[in-house]
Amino acid sequence: MNIIIRNILAVIVGLLVGGAANMALVILGPHVIPPPNGVDITKIEGLKAAMALMEPKHFLFPFLAHALGTLIGAIVAATIAATHKMKFALSIGVCFLVGGVMNIVMLPSAPIWFCALDVIVAYVPMGYLGGRLMAKK
Repeated sequence: MNIIIRNILAVIVGLLVGGAANMALVILGPHVIPPPNGVDITKIEGLKAAMALMEPKHFLFPFLAHALGTLIGAIVAATIAATHKMKFALSIGVCFLVGGVMNIVMLPSAPIWFCALDVIVAYVPMGYLGGRLMAKK
């Protein structure tokens, strides 16, 4: 397979698989840690309204979704990439970081501590970790 096509495919598949892992954890989260009583987190308006009622435990699965989705996507991208595996793994981290910042803008009522933790730890470091894990193989 052509190197350029394989590298483009690495990014596309990494984003899709990482996004699917992220979404699976976001969907699973409320089943493991139920949201506060009387809130509807299925719509953005309900989620914004529920932010004031949420405890730190309610942010565990969103953080895990962001971090593990990025890590899995980076591992997939680095595995598929023909060259520059670390660069492609980091590109997944940067793409997910952009999505995370967009999420912060859409949900401005999220706690500052969560936003900081999410942006600092969940994206680029997980992309780097995914690249390092695959560089050893």
